Amino acid sequence: MSTEDEAVELEPYEADEDSVDEAKPIHRWIRAALIALTIPWIIVFVIATQLYPYEDGEPLRMGTHQQLGLPECTFKAKAGIPCPSCGMTTSFSLLIHADVWNSLKANFAGTGLATFGLLFIPWALASAFFGRFVFVRSLEMLVFRLAIVFLVILFGRWAVVVLVELLSS
Repeated sequence: MSTEDEAVELEPYEADEDSVDEAKPIHRWIRAALIALTIPWIIVFVIATQLYPYEDGEPLRMGTHQQLGLPECTFKAKAGIPCPSCGMTTSFSLLIHADVWNSLKANFAGTGLATFGLLFIPWALASAFFGRFVFVRSLEMLVFRLAIVFLVILFGRWAVVVLVELLSS
């Protein structure tokens, strides 16, 4: 046991100004870029509301993009199996029509991406308004991690779809 003679006196720690964890202000061009990046997301969601991801009352799994005058997926037509993004438009549209379960069934990577977009819009607008990244310390690390997670989900899902397609043939 220690005695009073052995007590060590501690001095308060003063952090350097550089080490203080404060949100740094962002430049005006970044604020403008954040606002500009919300515009494509808004357009995508407006288009998704205009699409009808059902046929005879049953939810589609893919092909909703053809309502926009686009052709069938070239990859699927040539290879005979869906591409990694097959079902994304259908998934977005189903999610916007509040059919979450069928959105997940169409392409759960698309549901995740659409959810990201729905969260990105208010985050980007709030960050632009306040002049700092809201709830984010390192934007670079966040973007990197989100990209890796999305790619793993997208291609992991695709691997399962291809395996199921090949086994059922």
